[in-house]
Amino acid sequence: MRAQRHLFFITQTYSYSILRPLQAAILARGGEVAWFLSGTELNYDYLREDEQRIHSMEAAIQFAPDACYAPGDVIPDMLPGIKVSIFHGFNVAGKRNKFKIRGLFDLYCTQGPDTTNPFQQLAKQHHHFRVVETGWPKLDPLFNTPQQNTPNDKPVILYASTFSERLTSAPYLIDTIKTLSRNSDWQWLVTLHPKMAPDVISAYKAIQHDNLEYIESDNLIPVLLKADVMLCDTSSIMYEFLLTQKPVVTYKNTAKNPCFLNTNNADNIQQLLTHALSRPKELLQTIKHYSETIHPYTDGKSSERVLDAVDWFINDGCRGLKKKPLNLIRRYKIRKKLGYYKW
Repeated sequence: MRAQRHLFFITQTYSYSILRPLQAAILARGGEVAWFLSGTELNYDYLREDEQRIHSMEAAIQFAPDACYAPGDVIPDMLPGIKVSIFHGFNVAGKRNKFKIRGLFDLYCTQGPDTTNPFQQLAKQHHHFRVVETGWPKLDPLFNTPQQNTPNDKPVILYASTFSERLTSAPYLIDTIKTLSRNSDWQWLVTLHPKMAPDVISAYKAIQHDNLEYIESDNLIPVLLKADVMLCDTSSIMYEFLLTQKPVVTYKNTAKNPCFLNTNNADNIQQLLTHALSRPKELLQTIKHYSETIHPYTDGKSSERVLDAVDWFINDGCRGLKKKPLNLIRRYKIRKKLGYYKW
């Protein structure tokens, strides 16, 4: 009997860190993994030499995967095997389409009750997919990496921002961050979404100095662990940071959530960061309770649960499901984008 084969379909650079813990779990079980990279917004150089790459749709079909995974909203329907949604981030208020069903996935592996419950209701409505709460593979290293026992020499502030023009704070906070990094006794780390406007990224790189470093990486888990407080806007990474049980200060955040210390006035940011660095007990308790709704798993074994869910679906969970909708227009668009028109 051949080893189980798993195919990762990715179109964004952030997908590497989401799927690599899952890859490790698959290999540990004796399975085989291949990566199918597609799109102009993806940095192909981040694929490692020891990772197997599929170069075409024909090769992906010949690979004959038992399961195909996508951290995005779309996966090619012509790929063999079951289609598994892993998600590319948490449910962020103000962002659209989190719960839009496109008729492409067989199995949704959800992160926690916050995503599980809505998808279970959608499963009852559509009857052509299953939902299993597994936790998010990306965060396995967050919980498997030993926490540093010694405090930072200086308080470390991590600034992160989404790319959406409607939600990003990056173009508006550059002067504030530049001033604070020079006039406060804090170390600043800055990372922006890979899809951020290039001129904004260049502007932040240009203000680097001893107390401010721009971070460009496909794996931000070490940065999340190092920082004492995050400054953000409305990006899903702020939810990842909350799971480290540390405070987040937000600027013009659309999520009305008591976990975040929000302000709509940039002049208040320094005061809020100072307050956050004091680690208020009531705020930390609020963060702890909220973490249990978005990602209650802290054992670093979400990838294992995903694989268990996939095995269950293949062997039993697929029974009784309706066929997925034809969705001809969407399927044609996928083929056009990939340059592959066979049906």
